[in-house]
Amino acid sequence: MSYQNIFKRYEIKYLITREQKEAIKQLMSGNMEADKYGRSTICNIYFDTPNYLLIRRSTDKPMYKEKLRVRSYGTADKESTVFVELKKKYDSVVYKRRIDMKEKTAMKFLCERRKKPNSQIGREIDYCFERYEGLQPKVFLSYEREAFYSKTDKNFRITFDENILWRDYDLSLCNGAYGSEILGKDKALMEIKTSGAIPLWLTRFLSENKIYKTSFSKYGTAYAEIQKRHSKNENRQILFLTREYSGIPVAV
Repeated sequence: MSYQNIFKRYEIKYLITREQKEAIKQLMSGNMEADKYGRSTICNIYFDTPNYLLIRRSTDKPMYKEKLRVRSYGTADKESTVFVELKKKYDSVVYKRRIDMKEKTAMKFLCERRKKPNSQIGREIDYCFERYEGLQPKVFLSYEREAFYSKTDKNFRITFDENILWRDYDLSLCNGAYGSEILGKDKALMEIKTSGAIPLWLTRFLSENKIYKTSFSKYGTAYAEIQKRHSKNENRQILFLTREYSGIPVAV
């Protein structure tokens, strides 16, 4: 099976309700077709430094940013084909380069720096490891995706992501999609992926329904939740020490 491994496009995101999603899908029916995989579960492991340097830089909204992840379509096993992806964004344009390999080979490449692929994309990923010291698995993210492409332009795509889950433990593509929710039950993330303009029929609908683009990031939202948890733990520790040294009885 052949895969597209190099992408250059704009990716525009919208947070919508499920009711809006169904209205858009109905509008799309004469203009777009469902992806051959239909509705699928996408699983990702994001790599970052011990102090989350990549996502911290990304949330600052710089002109250039990048992410490294490994992705599977559905829960993987050791022999499944997965994709090691280097995603870069410069001046609003997204460049995604990826290489496919078996899950067991991908994790040896990423976690043990073994079985390095001899290709240009492999060397670019290698350089990423040299540039960011200590890259390691940090967050698992999964979601249910429906994907569609234009009948007249295969480079124009729309995806809908729901049931977005994250965890920062059990970081394996082989252990199933579970974790904490990012979006509410009635919400979906719509992404328009295009190398050119958005069709008039879609821009008209978005305008009439006051649906505006957002800078929502799945990994960024998970990172914000991790920071909240760390802050709560630090506050508990401060409270514990304050009570301990002030002579106030502390529950153990």
